[in-house]
Amino acid sequence: MNITPPLPHSHVHSSILPCIALDTFSGLIVAANDAAAQLLDDENLPGKDFAGFLVGRLPELIVFTEKVDHYTTSWTRDLPIVSSAGREIDTEIHGTTISHGGASYLVMQIIDMAAYDTRSQNVSTHKLHARGLMEWDRARDFFREMENENRLILDAAGEGIYGINLEGKTTFVNNAAQEMLGWTKEDLLGEDIHAMIHHHHLDGRKYPSRECPIYHSFRNEQVNRVEDEVFWHKNGRPIQVEYTSTPIYDQQVLAGAVVIFRDVSERRENERKLRAAMDQIDALRERLEQENEYLQEEIRNVRSHYDLAGSSPAIMRTLAQIELVAKTQSNVLITGEGGTGKSLIASAIHKSSSRAKRPIIRINCAGISPSTFESELFGHVRGAFQGAVHDRTGKLEIANGGTLYLDEVSEIPIELQGKILKTLQEQSLERLGDNRISKINVRVIASSSKDLTACIRNGTLRQDLYFYLNVFPIECQPLRERLSDIPELTQHFLTLACERLNLQKPTITKANIRQLQDYHWPGNVRELQNVVERGAILSRGEKLILDLQKGTGRAGAAEQSDILTEQQMHELQVSNIIACLKQCGGRVSGEEGAAQLMGIKPTTLYSRIKKYGIVLDETEEN
Repeated sequence: MNITPPLPHSHVHSSILPCIALDTFSGLIVAANDAAAQLLDDENLPGKDFAGFLVGRLPELIVFTEKVDHYTTSWTRDLPIVSSAGREIDTEIHGTTISHGGASYLVMQIIDMAAYDTRSQNVSTHKLHARGLMEWDRARDFFREMENENRLILDAAGEGIYGINLEGKTTFVNNAAQEMLGWTKEDLLGEDIHAMIHHHHLDGRKYPSRECPIYHSFRNEQVNRVEDEVFWHKNGRPIQVEYTSTPIYDQQVLAGAVVIFRDVSERRENERKLRAAMDQIDALRERLEQENEYLQEEIRNVRSHYDLAGSSPAIMRTLAQIELVAKTQSNVLITGEGGTGKSLIASAIHKSSSRAKRPIIRINCAGISPSTFESELFGHVRGAFQGAVHDRTGKLEIANGGTLYLDEVSEIPIELQGKILKTLQEQSLERLGDNRISKINVRVIASSSKDLTACIRNGTLRQDLYFYLNVFPIECQPLRERLSDIPELTQHFLTLACERLNLQKPTITKANIRQLQDYHWPGNVRELQNVVERGAILSRGEKLILDLQKGTGRAGAAEQSDILTEQQMHELQVSNIIACLKQCGGRVSGEEGAAQLMGIKPTTLYSRIKKYGIVLDETEEN
């Protein structure tokens, strides 16, 4: 009894092209004709997983299968095949879906594109021969005559020029082309010039002749201009070229194409160098702009280390420590409560050091988002991450030759502390997204208002980073422990405020001093400066009027305790910010803004406003 073969087999074996059928559920080959077995170098294809011939192209096969299933039929050139013998086959696959016996099959006819190209060339040759030997001789004589007539012009031209016939064979080559390509005329004449000089892209991908714009000139009878491709020198060196390929005719009959090209390698290299130089200029400009910004900030916020006014034993000891360590290159760790003058001490050390001609770069570690901390510190190159549209110089690089001041060092993200320590120890860094190492020369001054040993215990500060920074420790005493400095500090801050605000200097009374010395100063010297500046504005040149928080003097506090709770500190800070904002009409930044009155950066004040939930509209004057 004859058994009718399954439907997929009928489709496969009736094809003259290599053809296979796949079970779309399992991906297994259920049928293959002899041509497919020959193409894939495998006589036993049925039952094998077709994905094994695709080498990592399974996703493309799935997409193609879905496309064929949707449209019933489709084709693709995105599925190159590797045969069982390891031979890579550039393919064009035409697919059709059929259903039989409740199952779905993908029938694929496979075209070997290399063989197709060979056949196409043979067809062209056959057609030319079919016209007769006289036509062939006429085409050859045409190119020869053209070359002879224009030899002087061709050889005098600075651009490379060569001609090809309808088979892609070289018919003439001028001297400039020979010099640029390294091939002689004898090497090239009668040869497939694409295979000799145009065979691969710069990235190593094979360049099929069917995709060549030069061949398109006579196949499609069109002029093609290409500005960025490569020809290959005889020694294997790539040559960056621009070329124009133009079809030519003999008595209105297409004869081939002429290619005029120039070597633009030097120009491209010069363009690359120019771009690199411009990038360097941009980076330098950015760095100078940032340095200028830091210097301006330094001028605005840190006048001189003589802001460390006073004559108490504590301040005299601090000044002596500054003088002692400033001339060295040792790292310094400054600790103390907020507002005790840690930033001023850092500035004084820098200004008295050999690095004073370079900037001191201040980093408020508590004011930088953890997600951007690494980029801020190390910088990045364009494309390092989403949003990195240009190179950026990091603060470490800007501080090169100067001083890096890490304020509130305990707030550095713990995951970055190891990288920062390594960078500072080795004095070298890499921008994000860059593999180039830059040497730096940076002195580090760090400060913290927290107990750093407690930070080490709770895991927020690396012990090795602490030891690296704590070469020369300086501890700032709170203002309540050096009340004898208040008269001198008050006089100093009043002079500075009146000069800056162009106000007549009021008189400081003994009552003013007693009032100031009775206050507990939770905000330390910074708070005193703000109080004095506010008094200068309120006094208008008469006796100094002080606006201190009521009920917070030392006398009232002494009945209970000189130590404030966290809640009390919070309330004091909030009320101080609100009072300052009201006085400034809700204005935070700029001249006579709240940030200026408080002696802090606008960004810092904005951060505190957000932290404490203060609504700016409610602080504005009506």
